[in-house]
Amino acid sequence: MRGGAVKAGSRPPWLGLGAAVWVQVAGGASSTFALYSHALKVALGVDQSRLALLGVACDVGENLGLLPGVLCNRLHPALLLLIGGAACLLGYGTAWLIVSGVAPALPYWLIWFALCLAANGGAWMGTAVLVTNMRNFPLSRGAVAGILKGYSGLSAAVYTELYTGVLQDSPTNLLLFLTLGVPALCLLTMYFVRPCEPSLVENSAEQTHFVFAQMASILLGVYLVGATILDHVVTLNDALNYTLLAIMVVLLFAPLAIPLKMTLLQRNRRKGTSDSLESSPTSDNDHTESLLPSSSASNLADIEDEDSFDIDILLAEGEGAIKQKRRRPKRGEDFRFREAILKADFWLLFAIYFIGVGSGITVLNNLAQIGIAAGAVDTTISLSLFSFCNFFGRLGGGAVSEYLVRSRTLPRSVLITCTQVVMIITYLLFALGRHATLFVSVALLGICYGVQFSVVISTSSELFGLKHFGKIYNFIALANPVGAFLFNSLTGYVYDLEVEKQRTTTPDSDIACHGPNCFRLTFCVLSGAACLGTLLSAILTVRIRPVYQMLYAGGSFSQPRSSGH
Repeated sequence: MRGGAVKAGSRPPWLGLGAAVWVQVAGGASSTFALYSHALKVALGVDQSRLALLGVACDVGENLGLLPGVLCNRLHPALLLLIGGAACLLGYGTAWLIVSGVAPALPYWLIWFALCLAANGGAWMGTAVLVTNMRNFPLSRGAVAGILKGYSGLSAAVYTELYTGVLQDSPTNLLLFLTLGVPALCLLTMYFVRPCEPSLVENSAEQTHFVFAQMASILLGVYLVGATILDHVVTLNDALNYTLLAIMVVLLFAPLAIPLKMTLLQRNRRKGTSDSLESSPTSDNDHTESLLPSSSASNLADIEDEDSFDIDILLAEGEGAIKQKRRRPKRGEDFRFREAILKADFWLLFAIYFIGVGSGITVLNNLAQIGIAAGAVDTTISLSLFSFCNFFGRLGGGAVSEYLVRSRTLPRSVLITCTQVVMIITYLLFALGRHATLFVSVALLGICYGVQFSVVISTSSELFGLKHFGKIYNFIALANPVGAFLFNSLTGYVYDLEVEKQRTTTPDSDIACHGPNCFRLTFCVLSGAACLGTLLSAILTVRIRPVYQMLYAGGSFSQPRSSGH
């Protein structure tokens, strides 16, 4: 079978999903910038504004996934992982050389490009595992997106645990670990992340497996919260640090219990089947009939004949044997990229992502200054809270949207509309500038940010198909850095104006801004933007409601009527 797919049943797609979890965690290395940024600032001798631009390099590289999106249909996922690992090796390796002092002073532009390249390695890795697993589980796209993006959201907490535990709080050791560890993981998982024959029939066992994977990720998130709190409360010795790290590794391996269980059960069934065949005097035909009911066998044969016929037609069309004009696809079918960008639904998704995720990443980038302005002493608590709520939002967004489409045939964008409404209130709470409401606001924003991250992925795949999903989604993802750039520019301008006002009234004040006026105008603008996002997502929901009624008629992903589903 072409395109790297393997014969059905020869390799369970769950093995690839378990490996994808590790790839997603490793690919989120760009979230560790805060851990080595100060060392980079000292090594380069730059000011805070130029250091902030290096952080922008990470944001740009992480979301610049259009090239891997284009190539994901032409290259095997293993090659995408190889390119991603090589990018991390070169990018983080360059940063390690300057921080460790091994290399002489390197130009600023080279470090900027190196960090952008390193973060872009995560985009290659994420595209490889996300596209492959969405295609391997076409009936559970929401669950797959939620699980993989959820683990990606936990990446910062996992690296922080490594940083404080075994890397001795050393930025140099962290950069060396990223330089060698991420490429090594890509090499180890290349064999497992591959296309498999997708299952087009829903069963309770598959849903149980997804619930197990979701529970495993939640347990890991809760554990990381506990480990982070414990590290802040008491001083841990080396033995306890390594014990905590070992528990984290075991929890990361939890999704691999699914293919292990399936393999063991399959062996037991084969053994029981062979024993029954040896003891039974019936003919070979009777054996076949007992193992595969005649009705199922005929249906399977019909499906295989249909698939073979469809493949023959596609090949003939590609070779010019069938001369006919290609019909324009309808929503829910496979779109080419140039066809998708002509649709209003595409640009509605882009605008919603621009507002929701772009504004969310702006708050995240300025969370330390927001905490200081509100009177918070330890801003790392806000960062940790946002990280974990972001994870639960990503995971919950996939699970809840899956429930909505299957039980109510409601578009996933209903969930986006709800989170945009919550963001209106959240930004108004931020605008108060009160310490008492800071953590509540951070938690709500983290959840809403994570929900939109995962739901947009599933929605775009259902509206425009999986064939060119990598290219289409990665173009929509460009709304993230574009929105972050515009909203950050506004935030920085308003913040600097308020700092100048405070210096005029209090000449001896520091360069930090204090009080609610530092971000009040910004959050009022963001709240207004969320109002626009609510309107746009509501319009999108109304437009695509018939699509979901068609796709999920009867509570399941609709297949061609001839297949009997």
